[in-house]
Amino acid sequence: MIAILDYKAGNQTSVRRALEHLGIECRITADPDAALSASGIIFPGVGAAGQAMAQLAASGLDGVLRRAVEQELPLLGICLGCQIMMERSEENDAQTLGLMPGLCRKFDAAWQDVDKTPIRIPHMGWNTLLMKKSSPLFEGIDPEASFYFVHSYYVDTAPEHVIATTVYGREFCSAYGRDGLWAVQFHPEKSGRPGLRLLANFARFCGVTVNTAEAALC
Repeated sequence: MIAILDYKAGNQTSVRRALEHLGIECRITADPDAALSASGIIFPGVGAAGQAMAQLAASGLDGVLRRAVEQELPLLGICLGCQIMMERSEENDAQTLGLMPGLCRKFDAAWQDVDKTPIRIPHMGWNTLLMKKSSPLFEGIDPEASFYFVHSYYVDTAPEHVIATTVYGREFCSAYGRDGLWAVQFHPEKSGRPGLRLLANFARFCGVTVNTAEAALC
């Protein structure tokens, strides 16, 4: 079973629907025991870093995430989850979880897009990835595939942790981590077949059964 962590930061239902579409057993939960006894945890979210950290601290789920990493329980952060796995965020000047080294920074409105026009913030819409290293998370996904982004902040971490980058005003990290501890800035649950394939890859890494007929279409 995959646990989808519920810390009142939204987006859990769309993740559950994507997993259910793939026949993956999952549960939205705020219960520490349920999360830590799962085969893996998905840590999604939308909203602001400061508010999210306050919710995590109030519920004790910040400690659950740290114990999950200590126990090497597979973990996948998505969007806001990706950002607050870092050590600090410029959003609300928030001290964040520190599960991976690095900072979360705000896009600069002075940056220019590829057509030389100023970028719009938030970065919203479809964009491709530049793969920097291989990862089980991206197995079988077309390198030209597009994923759906909605964010005003981006992760700044050491190059050795970067799995993929995306260009929007500048090249920024859009996927990072190591086997079993991953985070992506985009929304796989809203990214069509490539996103479903990524979620299926995570579930398989966790040892959870996937509907092979449906996953084969991804």
